Amino acid sequence: MSAAVVSDALEQERRIESHLNPPASYDLADHPVPTGREEVWRFTPLRRLRGLLDGEASDAHLKWETTLPEGVTLTEIDADQARELELPPNERPAALAAELSGGAMLLDVPADARVEEPVVIRLTGASVDDLVWGRLLYRIGAHAEVTIVLLHGGSARYSAIQSFLVGDGAKVNVLSLQDWDDDAVHLGRDAIRVGRDASVKHTSISFGGDLVRMHANVEYAGPGGEAELLGLYFADEGQHLEHRLFADHTAPKTKSNVVYKGALQGQGAHTVWIGNVLIRKVAEGIETYEENRNLVLTDGCQADSVPNLEIETGEIEGAGHASATARFDDEQLFYLRSRGVSEKEAQRLVVHGFFNDLIRKVGIPSIEEKLLETVEAELAKNVLKNV
Repeated sequence: MSAAVVSDALEQERRIESHLNPPASYDLADHPVPTGREEVWRFTPLRRLRGLLDGEASDAHLKWETTLPEGVTLTEIDADQARELELPPNERPAALAAELSGGAMLLDVPADARVEEPVVIRLTGASVDDLVWGRLLYRIGAHAEVTIVLLHGGSARYSAIQSFLVGDGAKVNVLSLQDWDDDAVHLGRDAIRVGRDASVKHTSISFGGDLVRMHANVEYAGPGGEAELLGLYFADEGQHLEHRLFADHTAPKTKSNVVYKGALQGQGAHTVWIGNVLIRKVAEGIETYEENRNLVLTDGCQADSVPNLEIETGEIEGAGHASATARFDDEQLFYLRSRGVSEKEAQRLVVHGFFNDLIRKVGIPSIEEKLLETVEAELAKNVLKNV
């Protein structure tokens, strides 16, 4: 199927919209302030967003520290240039970020580049009193290979729109780590366009913050594109960690694979995972699967998990989803205890085993080791302390 045929078919299908992925628009009138009764907002405690839906202008910024390997550039562009390149916002926080950020940062990776060292962007907030709007674009040239690491820390009220424009045949590994202080609020939307025969791995990891609500949206610019969406989260007492995924199969012979895992401990810990896949009529021969697993470690937690499939064509290779939420596996604990392992160590081993296979898929050794250490530190806060 030619690119022209795919383009024509897509134009005819623009009216098809997912009920979990509203139409894109820069007009704030198309994104009214939510009431909490909307399907896309019903799990989010709006009162804890602390002004991020109001649209107040702000000159505050996060502190930037970057590691840019040779050949990779980071430049500031104006709002009009950003609009010409980015994937438009389809929710109010992202639309506000586009409207109020004043400009954007553009990271460029040239075509055919093989970037051996990771690109690292560390964003740090100074105070939860700071309201910060972010707008970032990542343009990866055809057949380039690169790893991009985004590290969020400190404290702020931060809303950001990010676009990843991945060229044909490129291979990109993106990791976004939300390890904020306990009072931070972060709303983020990562929109990814996968080029023909390109491959994208996107990993979103949330540990810190009072409330974190992250989106990862994928669409395809041509046949043969592949997207792997991974996620890990660990909610403590009172935390709200929410992750939303949308894979929009807009081209034939494309693939998406989603695996998210989370753990909860402490009174009032709340996690939300919403996965959605839309298979359009043009998307014949696609493969997709989404999976979410949650491990509840103490009483007083709540894990909401909602996988969805919306299918417009039956001419596909495969599609499915799975979701499960459970406590410690008593058989696993009994097996370990019967072999002389203490209760504390048995629980630690079960949790590490739950996360380990996912962590090893990250593909960045230094980050993988940090994640294992962070999981251990999270356990020490509650579960292991009380054993």
